[in-house]
Parts: sequence; structure tokens; C-alpha cells
Amino acid sequence: MLKIAVQKSGRMYEDSIKLLKDCGLYVDNGMDQLKAEVRNFPAEVYFLRNSDIPQYLEDGVVDIAIIGENVLAEKRSKVFVLEKLGFSKCRLSLALPKAIDYQGIESLEGKKIATSYPKTLQKYLDERNVTADIHLISGSVEIAPNIGLADAICDIVSSGSTLFKNGLEEKDILLKSEACIAANMQSMEDKKEWIDEIIFRVQSVLKGRDHKYILFNIPNRQISAVSKILPVLKSPTVLPLLEEGWSSLHSVIHVNDFWSVIRKLKDNGAEGILVVPVDNMVI
Repeated sequence: MLKIAVQKSGRMYEDSIKLLKDCGLYVDNGMDQLKAEVRNFPAEVYFLRNSDIPQYLEDGVVDIAIIGENVLAEKRSKVFVLEKLGFSKCRLSLALPKAIDYQGIESLEGKKIATSYPKTLQKYLDERNVTADIHLISGSVEIAPNIGLADAICDIVSSGSTLFKNGLEEKDILLKSEACIAANMQSMEDKKEWIDEIIFRVQSVLKGRDHKYILFNIPNRQISAVSKILPVLKSPTVLPLLEEGWSSLHSVIHVNDFWSVIRKLKDNGAEGILVVPVDNMVI
């Protein structure tokens, strides 16, 4: 049986459960359960504290986990990162009070830096030959400069609104992070078939999220022109309409190309454009 770890609460929990569901894994989890079975796959899901997951994964207590890259980097976990998932994006950054004249990382020589990521920060400072006094804080790191505990902070930043509210400015980015699927090294051999199946499903779901299915009506004389516009995998599907001289074209486009493609289609005579979400996409 495959053992899967996810964060039991917090910003990554809901996205993780949704991903598992989109992959066809239905988890029977009630309130405050720490372990739940998957109904239609030989797997169990463990709901763990975010900071505990890397060690459980490295020790083989769980086989794979949905976890932030930043946590793996801080724990220096010896695991495989199999797939980046595109959600829970953030960055680990240095931030200082707005009034401070920051001239680069060297200006923090001998200063106090508050952080919940001491190992990652120490590595960053060592690589730049900077010596600073690191204060480990678990919790509201942003308040440290305001109460005189530190000159700067090193913390996770998403929108930057929390820094702004505390009079801080983001200065240097130590690393960029997002949710990923990581695996225990031994499990990659012992449970390869199950892990490969999970990754196959995840990749199909992520590919689907990045694309939209479109269909529209077009005069036959314009089929060649609009076919060149569509960034399809091979070629669009063309179906004749009952009305003579018209056809229906079906295709898939990437979300990044969506609006520019739609405008070009309209300019080339497309009518009745319908856009449908793609649940899964297997190439």
C-alpha cells in the first residue's frame, strides 16, 4: 500500500486534497483524522504537520508527500522531488524596515536577522561570506524589527501584504518555492508502479489545468487561415455543419495563449465560440 502525506491544515491542505480528488483518489477523511484510506486506490493518506513531513518522508514512514520546496530546503531532506505542482507559490526573502538604507547583503554584516528558516539563511550568508546573528523565531517573524529583536527578517513572502503592514520591504530573494510531490528514495524502487501511476495522473491533471478546449463555427474558406492560428497538438478537428459552406472546429489551446487566440479567431470570421475547461490531458 502506498502511503501519502499531506499537510493537515494550512494554505496547502485544500489544494492538496483537490489534486488527489482530481486524480481520481477519493479520501475517506473525517474530522481530525490523522490517517485515512483511499477508496479506489491501494493507498493511505496521512495528515501531518508541515514541518514533520520531510523527516517522515526521509525515514520511509510515508512513501510520497505533497510538500513545499521551501520546507525540503530547510530540512535538507534526502528525497526525490518528482513533480512541481504550481500552487502554494511563495519565496523566502530578506526584508528590512523601509527607513533602512540597504546596500546589498553585505550591509547585514554583524546584524541580527530573525527567521524560521535558519539553515537556509545560514547557507545563503555563508555563500556570500557574510556573518550575521541569526535569531530563530517560530511564528510572527515580521514583528521582530518593530520590537527591537532584529534588524532584518528572513521569511516566506506570498503577496507581500504582511510585510507592508509591518513597515518592511522585501530586499533579496533567497529561493522561490511551490508545492511539489517528493518521494522516499527506497519507495521509488519498492513501490515504483504505484508512484508512477500517481505521477502520471498528476501530470495529466496539471496539463488539463493549463489548457482550454474550444469549439467554434467557421466558413469553410477560412479553415486554412484559422488552423494556422491555433497552437494545437497536431491539427484541429473539423466537422461539417448542416448549413452548407460552414464547419465546426474543435481544438485545445494553452491558457497563456487564450485571449490573443480568441481575438484572432474572431477577426477571421469565427462565430459561436465555446470554451470548456479541461479536466485531464494525456499526451
